[in-house]
Amino acid sequence: MILQKPTFKVIAPDFGHSFTYQKFDESKEKVNNDWHYHPEIELVYINGGSGKRQIGSHVSYYSDGDLILIGSNLPHCGLTDRLTGNKSETVVQMKLDFLGNDFFDIPEMKKIQNIFESCKGGIAFYGSTKKKIGEKIEILEYQTDFQRLLSILNILNELANSNEFKLLNAEGFSMETSIKDNDRINIVFNFVKTNFREEITLVEIANMVSMTVPSFCRYFKKITKKTFVQFVNEYRLVHASKLLAEKPMSITEVCFECGFNNFSHFNKSFKQFTGQNPSEYRNQLKSLLQ
Repeated sequence: MILQKPTFKVIAPDFGHSFTYQKFDESKEKVNNDWHYHPEIELVYINGGSGKRQIGSHVSYYSDGDLILIGSNLPHCGLTDRLTGNKSETVVQMKLDFLGNDFFDIPEMKKIQNIFESCKGGIAFYGSTKKKIGEKIEILEYQTDFQRLLSILNILNELANSNEFKLLNAEGFSMETSIKDNDRINIVFNFVKTNFREEITLVEIANMVSMTVPSFCRYFKKITKKTFVQFVNEYRLVHASKLLAEKPMSITEVCFECGFNNFSHFNKSFKQFTGQNPSEYRNQLKSLLQ
């Protein structure tokens, strides 16, 4: 089996620009869906569609688009692919010092500085904030460079003042700065992403990163604030949420398709994770769509 190397993504703004702006739609589809990380903060708006978020050790299902702020060097996967069903995806990336070393130290920028700190674990925005800011992000396409810069500052300020948000890695995500640690945790994430439907033993995953099982368990808990078993089960449950929402499969089929081999354990785990059993979750989604 060939293991995917984690990607350190180099982001270079075009000449004369202090940040990068990209928009992807049917004519220009985003292709990088692997785990990757970069020093730039990333603001992503997805117009419509549904899919999986994979930010740090957090995995969850989103619907009706998404608005995410991803912190510096926080590993994450692409949020869309050809099956997501979104109209477009807009991405803005900027370094912490993209306006100079001291710009965000002035009093007027205090709230933006705070949100830069908060987004180290990733932030998802919802409700009217997602709709209102999403519209402003889409308008960036038609603005001049200077207007775009002012708009980005305004958007960051509005996000910093919003109460409609969720911290994705609420208990923290302490990614070590060394290349060795980045490689190690990304090998684990990539392996789970590809093989979550199968049984994954602690011995197997520890050997993969050249660690003993006790050392790996301590290391993974220190980095992600979760046990490895908890992380794998959450990954499976998010995939179950996606299948329940999008596929005409029986709940038993969903259970086994997601890597659970015990139906009662799946039901219990799903209710603990979402607050509803699988049939209640599916019925609620149907009523929301009608």
